[in-house]
Amino acid sequence: MNNKKTILIGIAGGTGSGKTTVAKAITSEFGKSEVALIEQDAFYRDLKHLPFEERVKVNFDHPDAVDFDLMKFTMRELLMGNPIQIPVYDYTTHTRSQQMKHFEKHHIVVLEGILALLDEELREMMDIKLYVETADDIRVIRRIKRDINKRGRSFESVIKQYYTTVRPMHIQFVEPTKKYADIIIPEGGRNVVAVDIIRTKIMSILLQKNEG
Repeated sequence: MNNKKTILIGIAGGTGSGKTTVAKAITSEFGKSEVALIEQDAFYRDLKHLPFEERVKVNFDHPDAVDFDLMKFTMRELLMGNPIQIPVYDYTTHTRSQQMKHFEKHHIVVLEGILALLDEELREMMDIKLYVETADDIRVIRRIKRDINKRGRSFESVIKQYYTTVRPMHIQFVEPTKKYADIIIPEGGRNVVAVDIIRTKIMSILLQKNEG
């Protein structure tokens, strides 16, 4: 657990589980200036050095696709109150765009992604670790809709990717991180009781840090 006045919340769970919805629900009572929501996907490795035909073959659900060193450096800087720049990832080209997102000091930093709880060093920085658990069929439907509507994929490519990499990687790497969670949230953001409990815990930690 970090000992700074900024708190770090990690939210993991399978693709389409509702991690972002949970993140927004538990921080909705705090001002935008107080909360930094950061997605693991921003830290995908830049594949500019590969031909596009090779980029599309990369397993983006495997930990090797994520730059954990950059993610950990970024989280440490934020927790120390330093301004940081985060890459903006282009899912259509599988490269980092020329844009960067700028973040100043925030009271609450939320890191969400399928592998948010995988790295031990990252977990040690976190004040609260959450795992969002949602039925497989619901997650698949959400993944299909997202990849077609927002990432320009075809239905066939989404289904092929799901059975080739998404599902096996979920079983191998994502679901096992459930054991590291302080709280497992069934039904994601719709679980009003869990969201209220977590909000109360966030307030408690913030008070402790500000008094310390």
